[in-house]
Amino acid sequence: MALPPEPWPTGQCEELEPLVRRVLAPNGSPFTFTGTQSYLVGNAQGLAVIDPGPEEAEHLHALEAAIGDAPVLAICCTHTHRDHSPAAAPLAARTGAPILGCAPLVLESDCPRADAPFDRSYRPDRALADGERIEGPGWTLTALATPGHTSNHLCFALEETGALFTGDHVMGWSTTVVAPPDGDMADYMASLERLHGREDRIYYPAHGPAVEKPKQLVRGMIGHRRQRERQILRLLGEERRPVIELVPVMYKGVSEKLWPAAGQSVLAHLLDLERRGRVTRSGEDWALAE
Repeated sequence: MALPPEPWPTGQCEELEPLVRRVLAPNGSPFTFTGTQSYLVGNAQGLAVIDPGPEEAEHLHALEAAIGDAPVLAICCTHTHRDHSPAAAPLAARTGAPILGCAPLVLESDCPRADAPFDRSYRPDRALADGERIEGPGWTLTALATPGHTSNHLCFALEETGALFTGDHVMGWSTTVVAPPDGDMADYMASLERLHGREDRIYYPAHGPAVEKPKQLVRGMIGHRRQRERQILRLLGEERRPVIELVPVMYKGVSEKLWPAAGQSVLAHLLDLERRGRVTRSGEDWALAE
C-alpha cells in the first residue's frame, strides 16, 4: 500500500469508536507507514494506553493532551521494538500508571529496519501472560500471545466491542517482517491461525489503517506466506542459492531499499523449512533436502 499524501494527522487525537481514540507519532517511514499509532482505550473515568510509541517530546505532549484529566490505569506494549515501547517509561512517570504488557526482550540485531532494535529501557511493572485481563470502567482488555514478529508479541482484545489491537502482527498496509533469530516463521503462522479462528470485528494495528475485514485479511496473509514457501522450494529446486540471490527473484517490483528486510523473512522461511526437513544449507547456500 502506498503512503497516503501528506499532511498526515500526526499528533491529533482521532476518535475511532466510543471507547477507542488514536494518536499518530511523528515517525513515519517506509517501515512504519505514516508512523506508530498509540491507542487510548477507555473513557474519562479511566483508560489504558496501548503502544505509547517512540520517546519523542512532540508525541508525549500529544498523548498528554489526549489523556487530559482521565486517570491512566495501564500503559500496555505489544512488543519492545523502539517505535512501540520507549515512551512507556516517561508516560508512566508523568501519569503514575503501571506498565503492563509484553515481557522485556533485548537482543543484538542487525535487522535492516529503522524500528527493529529492541528497547533496552523497557521495564514493565508486570508482564502479562496469555489470557490475562486489564479492567477499567466499562472496558476489558485481554492479552493474546502472538509470537512470530517477535517472541514477546502480544495483541490486546477489547472484549466489549470486538476490537483487536494487533501491534505489528497484522497490518493492513503491509505484511510484517519476521526477522531471525528472535522472529520465527512457524510461530508467526501459528499466531495467524489463532487469530483466524477468532471472531474479532475490527483490527487496529500499530501502523496503517484499521482492518475492517480481519478474517479475510488474515486468510490472505496465511495464503501469501504459503505461496512464498512454495516459491522458495521451486527456486531451490532449480539450483542451490543463498538468500541474497533469492530475494531479487522473489521481490521483483519491490524497492531495492526493502530487499534487506525482505531477506530476513526469506531466511525465516528457510529456517522453518530446515527444521521440517525440507531444505538443507551449506555455508550461505540453501538447497532442497534429498
